[in-house]
Amino acid sequence: MDFSFTKLLVLLLILGAVLEANAAGQCVVESEALKMAPCIQAAQNANAPVSASCCNAVHKFSTDPACLCSVLLSKAAKASGIDPAIAISLPKRCQFSDRPVGYKCGAYTVP
Repeated sequence: MDFSFTKLLVLLLILGAVLEANAAGQCVVESEALKMAPCIQAAQNANAPVSASCCNAVHKFSTDPACLCSVLLSKAAKASGIDPAIAISLPKRCQFSDRPVGYKCGAYTVP
């Protein structure tokens, strides 16, 4: 399977999940995962710089750490190559004082 075809297929699956979402105010994981696109490199490499656009995307989850957790552990994140062990550190790397320190996200804990 061609790499670009695989990416297109993942995008179509994500868009399909978004179109199926019907409840406002809920964490629609695949839709929220798309908003994390600016974070892909920083979520794959702990030494990569974290952009302002990534920090803006992550900060939107400060009041909903369960949603952030769901996004980081989602199929879309996995398909994008996001490493949850690294991605869980994004709020700290963005230097947010209001991050949910100690929040358990599967096998990971927000530092």
